[in-house]
Amino acid sequence: MDPFINHKGIVAPLDRSNVDTDQIIPKQFLKRIERTGFGEFAFFDWRYLEPGVLNPEFILNEERYKNASILVSGTNFGSGSSREHAPWALLDYGFKVIIAPSFADIFRNNCFQNGILSIILDKNEVDHIMGMSLSTKNYELNVDLENEIIYDDSGFKTSFKIDPFRRDSLLKGEDEIARTLTSSDQIDNYEKNRIKRW
Repeated sequence: MDPFINHKGIVAPLDRSNVDTDQIIPKQFLKRIERTGFGEFAFFDWRYLEPGVLNPEFILNEERYKNASILVSGTNFGSGSSREHAPWALLDYGFKVIIAPSFADIFRNNCFQNGILSIILDKNEVDHIMGMSLSTKNYELNVDLENEIIYDDSGFKTSFKIDPFRRDSLLKGEDEIARTLTSSDQIDNYEKNRIKRW
């Protein structure tokens, strides 16, 4: 997992509430065993009219959002089943940051575990970002995790809060396994010195 310190990227709007994990990555694509290759199937039922034919009515298919790396959406993003494939698909699609008024807890934890920064903002702030991404071509946000601020080049600026453990993990690019391995010397020492029971 790469360290996340700050990021500047184009914002794509998905003005929908209760976007569930089955819409983010439908169940028929969960057969892969690696974490890569899910991006092409993200939002599959909304994105395609049929396999290989893009739906021109789906907003993320608009050319101006082709290189977006920040997704802004409605309340309760990531609801539904706890499949970790959902953040895998979003990351593979190109999203590094997701902004919403609220997230499903398990989905949000899965995002952190996979290096995606999920940010909760007040609905008015989310609406502002949504509006700017719709009205301004190539609207970009700067996301500074170290200082926990978001700002654009037009005067908008706000702060956000991330759990200190999650923030530190993202800044260092460490998932829970990597964090555990930082204590490998102590673990080895414990294993060598513990009393054997059999």
